Parts: sequence; structure tokens; C-alpha cells
Amino acid sequence: MIDVPRFGLGCAPLGNLFRQYSEAEADAILDAAWNAGVRHFDTAPHYGLGLSERRVGRFLATKPRDEYVLSTKVGRLLREDPSWDGSAMAAGGFVVPARLQRVLDYSAAGVRASVEESLARMGLDRVDILYAHDPELSGIPGATESALAALAELRDEGMVAAIGTGSLGIDALMTTVRTGLADVLMVANRYTLLDQSAVPELVDACDVHGVRIVAAAVFNSGLLASTPSRDAKYDYEAVPDEVFARALEIDKVCTDHGVDLPAAALQYPLLDPRVISVVAGAATPDQLRQNLAHLDAAIPSALWQDLTTRNLI
Repeated sequence: MIDVPRFGLGCAPLGNLFRQYSEAEADAILDAAWNAGVRHFDTAPHYGLGLSERRVGRFLATKPRDEYVLSTKVGRLLREDPSWDGSAMAAGGFVVPARLQRVLDYSAAGVRASVEESLARMGLDRVDILYAHDPELSGIPGATESALAALAELRDEGMVAAIGTGSLGIDALMTTVRTGLADVLMVANRYTLLDQSAVPELVDACDVHGVRIVAAAVFNSGLLASTPSRDAKYDYEAVPDEVFARALEIDKVCTDHGVDLPAAALQYPLLDPRVISVVAGAATPDQLRQNLAHLDAAIPSALWQDLTTRNLI
């Protein structure tokens, strides 16, 4: 397993997630990350129909290749959409023209094509980690196993150092671990202050098979990124009442201990030694720097004990 830095920049925003980002804005976020010492970057073809990969690749092409860890994903091939009317925007929350469509393909040929096309978009000769991206969405039995077998072949060929699955689907993540082929999982939304679905079954299976975890989307789509607000999202959707109430309780406990909620959200997964990194996006350079400050903030052990006693984690 390669050495993965403790913090990674999630690059979905650079694919115009929820709003348009200019090239200057995207470069400013990446510059701020690099200058602050960030050396772990995560992207995917899904993010802005390749826009995130192009922006990340263009930036990293100017940096020494051995100084950073780069991950991307396979499973969504980008193909021309003959039905595009010239103005429609893409689905999935990304503000980009729908010239392309996502074609789910977790076959050996699809995985190889995905990697080759990602490298071409990024202008790089290799990535360090490849994840099968949401294989459960294909609805095809065996899609996860097929993708992992194909990724293992690429690892054997030296095209990538580590492989796994990136998903919020616990079943797909469990299937990945049980193949015995994976090095790392990207667990999205499922190892957070508000959702510990990954515990204990998935993390215990990781122990058995020697798989490590990268915890992504630790703010659960924004609800934990600041004082909980009814306008925030939870798992990309409106916040359920019971989740919002629990978020408010967690925030109050954090406040009582003099801790900012996002600091607790970023650090919580890292309490587990099986979690080697957390990945979070940033909409601005200041937000990136704030996340890094939260990651290094002092948090008393009494906070975690208090949250546990109150059955909040």
C-alpha cells in the first residue's frame, strides 16, 4: 500500500459542482492547496463530465510527479450524446453542458478504456489509486467483482499502485473487501459524525483483509461544514428532521467543549487507525485553508467521550 497523506483535496467542485467555477477560481483553489502542503488529490470522470480531471491534470502537470498522490475512478465512460440540443446542462449537480453522457461500464474493457481516457484528459502518465466508482449503480450482478479484477490486472501491469472502490454503498464496499484484491476503500458519507454505517462490519472486514480506508464526504454534503442549517444538504438531498435534530445536538456538544463542528467532523474518522486519510472539497482558497486549520485544531478527548455517552456517535 502506498503512503497516502492524511488529508486529500476532493476535486468534485472543480467539475462545477452546484455552480460554475472559472479557470482562475479552479487554479486558485489548487494553488492554495499545494502551497498549504496538500499532496493528495482525488478526482473522477463523473465530476463535470471530465472537467475536474482536465483542471487537476493541467495543474499537477506542473508539479514533480513523485511529490503527490493522485486518485481517480473508473466505471463511467464519457461518450458523445447525440440527443444534446446545444443548451441542456448535465445531470448530477454539475453545471456543465450535456454534450457528453455517462455510460456505466465495469467490464474489463470498460475499466481499461476509462483509465486510458482519464490519463489522456489529465495529460499524465499514471495515477496512484484507482477506485471503481459506485459499481452498485450498474444494477449488473458481479459488476464490483468484474471491476476489481480488471483493476488488479492494471496494478499487476504497473499502471496503478493501489486499487479499491469508492462508494457510499456499504454492500459494494463489503463485496470489494471480500474479493481480497483491494488495497483501499473510499468510504463516502458512511464514516462521519452523523453516519457510522461503516462500523463495525465493514471496518472489521478491512482488518481481516488488510484494506485501509479513505473517508470522503465527511461533512455529509455540507450539513457538518458549519453550524447546521435547514438550507444545507445531507447526502446530496434535503436534511431529514431526525438527522437535523441530531446534528444540532452534536453541534451543541462541540460548542460546550470549545470545538468547531467542522473540526470534529474532519477529525472524527481519523480516530480509527484503519482510516488513513480524509478527503474534503473546497469552494474557495479560504475554505481550503479553513479545512486544514480545522484538521489541526486541538480537540479534547472529553468531547468524544461526551458524544459517545449521549449515543450521538
